[in-house]
This record gives sequence, structure tokens and C-alpha cells, in this order.
Amino acid sequence: MNLTVGVLALQGGFSEHLDLLRNAVDHLSSTEVYSTTNFVLTEVRTPDQLAQCNALIIPGGESTAISFVAAQSGLLEPLRDFVKVQKRPTWGTCAGLILLSDEANATKKGGQELIGGLSVRVHRNHFGRQIESFESDLDLPFLQSESDLVPFSGVFIRAPVVEEVLSNNNDLRSPVEVLAKLPGRVNKMKSGLSQANTKDDAGDIIAVRQGNILGTSFHPELTKDARIHVWWLKQILNQQ
Repeated sequence: MNLTVGVLALQGGFSEHLDLLRNAVDHLSSTEVYSTTNFVLTEVRTPDQLAQCNALIIPGGESTAISFVAAQSGLLEPLRDFVKVQKRPTWGTCAGLILLSDEANATKKGGQELIGGLSVRVHRNHFGRQIESFESDLDLPFLQSESDLVPFSGVFIRAPVVEEVLSNNNDLRSPVEVLAKLPGRVNKMKSGLSQANTKDDAGDIIAVRQGNILGTSFHPELTKDARIHVWWLKQILNQQ
């Protein structure tokens, strides 16, 4: 079996994703089940490079910049086709989650072009400015088979959250699965209240999946932990 995985390399943490993908491939190739799989990992900057891919990661970075460069380089429509028409496996982290969402709040003046595909509305920079970035141990139930219950260290840098799962009764997409929440954080969405009074015990949605699309608010690529990359590759291979 051949599997070509691309990382959109227009801006942001694409090289870090490639490093963790290599670690994930080394892990999978050492197992009997996946030892015969031929993995090809590649940077994607052109429509032709995208067309060679079976799956794609859209990294964290600046979503407005990634969208602008994609449009200028003729990649925006091919990306939409890749995700929404061909329905190839696509994972977006942080900025990538924003781009894969159908709607986004708190965008810059004039808004921004989105790829879409996820029936969600995200709120950009939900946790504040870069100086307010943080790390938090995450309980990721979908990783139980990979983690031995060891928490995953989530890195949040100007991170978005899913503020609403949108109704998709009028299309044929599968339902949105909420894969993980970050509990106990201050909810800055409620205007007119101090931070001390806006704690949301329900938690912020930080990981979702809908059909072929995975989105995470945090940056797995900024850790040394390849478990989500391993899990994602397994999901793809098990559907081949």
C-alpha cells in the first residue's frame, strides 16, 4: 500500500509537522501490520503537489496569511475540492482548524477566505494574545489506544475554539463528533462580565471530526509527542 501525506507549506509550522510525521511513520513501519506500507511525506505549495496527495495536514500559523497565499498561488479552489469534493483525509491544527471551518468569528476587517468542510463556527484567538499562550495536559479519549492514559500536552498559541456546531440537516455530511474539550478555562466569549465570573464548566471544544476532516485547536507539532499523528495515519490506513 502507498500513502502520500502532504503538509501545506505556505506559512506556519509545516516543518514541525513533517518531523512528527516521520516519527509516526518510523513507529508504524516497525509494526507488522503496517510494515509493508510505503509512506511518502511531502511539502505542498502547488496544485500539482496537492494532487499527488492521499491526505493533507494544514498547520498552525496565521490563518489569514495562509488563506491569502493559497488564493494568490491558485491553491484555494484545489484545496476546497480536495477536502469537500474528493473528501480526502485532512487535518487542521489551530490556523488549519480555522480554515477548515464553515464559519469563523473575530476575523480581521474584511473577513478571510475559508476552505470549509467542517460544520462548525470557530472563534479565532479565543484565549487571547500570543503573550497569553499556555500549555495544558489534555485528556483525549480518542487516543486511549495509543496513550496508556498518559495526558497529551496541549500547546495553545492564539488558539481558536469551536464555539458552535452548526446544523447540517440540508446536506449529506456526517455529524460533527466532538473529540475533546478543555474544561475549567475562563470563557472570554461572554461580554460585559469579568473573567472571574465567566468560567465555563462545560469546557471549550478543542478537537472535532466530521467525516474525512479532523480539527484541533492546539499544536501537537510543537511537542515531541507523535501519538496523534500515529492515530491519524492509522485512521487513514484502516479505511483504505
